[in-house]
Amino acid sequence: MTTYQFFTTGWTWNSFVLVLSALAFVGYFVAFGQRGKPLYFAAALIAFLLAFVSPLSALANGYLFSAHMVQHILLVLIVPALFLLSLPGSFSLRSPLTYLTHPLIGWIAGVGAMWLWHAPALCNAAVTSRTVSAIQTTSLLIMGSVFWWQLLAPREEQRLSPLAGIVYLFTACTACSVLGIILTFAPVSICPVYQHPVDRLGMLSIIRGEWGLTSDRDQQIGGLLMWVPMCAIYATAILAQLARWHSCPAPQTEESNA
Repeated sequence: MTTYQFFTTGWTWNSFVLVLSALAFVGYFVAFGQRGKPLYFAAALIAFLLAFVSPLSALANGYLFSAHMVQHILLVLIVPALFLLSLPGSFSLRSPLTYLTHPLIGWIAGVGAMWLWHAPALCNAAVTSRTVSAIQTTSLLIMGSVFWWQLLAPREEQRLSPLAGIVYLFTACTACSVLGIILTFAPVSICPVYQHPVDRLGMLSIIRGEWGLTSDRDQQIGGLLMWVPMCAIYATAILAQLARWHSCPAPQTEESNA
């Protein structure tokens, strides 16, 4: 198999993922109709399908740790953010889910999503077990949604203030950068299953030879993906908070009568 053949035939038409996406699309319109923002929801579904239907999924399934990292970025930062942006302005959480709106819980969820699933035992299990993989996917989407709720909740009063949002994002970026640095420079494999891939697709010789991706270099790229692109997403969100802060109306001061 050549690189061209892989990227043209390596699509995984997973019936469960496709049916689930179709049901979600229909359910969105049933629930929100014209009140929502369907373009954002469609973008969220496209990002979700990219993670599990495109050749990225085949590479992440035991071949490349870096592809696995791209999946995580999509599931934690991209899909949940687009989903929350698609919700109508009248949407609000109901008890008992309201406890998830606490900023500390949101921060722990967003940062913990990356740290938790890169513990070697859990990382290995998610690659080798379909059940654990399904649990991982579900938890990443939920934890990412809880993280972004603090900043992208449909109602303005449900969001952190711009200044608090900047601190929230900056500290999350710092925490994920620390993990990215560890992954980049760790002398041992964080996810050992990627050290000796099972060559189901006959791609290993191309990955190691033509692409030049040894297991060590692959892990370094995965660490850099968490370190640089993830913080670029956080930085973009910080700029959005600064713009929101700048657009806030200045408090009115009463003129004193002479």
